[in-house]
Amino acid sequence: MTSLLLLGVFFKIGMFGFGGGMATLPLVFQTVDEHSWMGLNEFANLVAISQISPGPVMVNAATYVGYNLDGILGALLATIGVIIPSFIFTLIAMKLLKKYEKTTVVRGALNGLRPVSIGLIAATVMFMLKSVNIDWISGLIFLSTVVMSLKFKINPMLIILIMAFVGAFVYI
Repeated sequence: MTSLLLLGVFFKIGMFGFGGGMATLPLVFQTVDEHSWMGLNEFANLVAISQISPGPVMVNAATYVGYNLDGILGALLATIGVIIPSFIFTLIAMKLLKKYEKTTVVRGALNGLRPVSIGLIAATVMFMLKSVNIDWISGLIFLSTVVMSLKFKINPMLIILIMAFVGAFVYI
């Protein structure tokens, strides 16, 4: 029964989650909190693992929750649930976008969706800040990550590996 619930819940998240994986994470948090499926610290782990794992963040998050609750079957159904709406929506959107991409209404709608995505990503950051022990070391890791990314343009995977190594030794 949990697996079918996961399919339905993640289908709904996939259907109404706009702005990409990071922007959709507040909806995932609200859902797992509402069902008491995991706490804030475990959700922070979900976000971290979803980010560093290959593949889309939302698919990784659905797989994580599904597996955590109902093993392989739960992971499979949660993943299918979150993918199907995007697949269908993308097929329809691409057909319509090709036909109407030059109209002012479509251009305006796309311009309106960009700040929404940024706002949802900011909301995810706020959720994650609640679960982080803010100390000088985590602040230094954060600032180092920003500098390595923006100033030196270091590959994000390399930054993740470096900071995982740093965290493993600093927080022992």
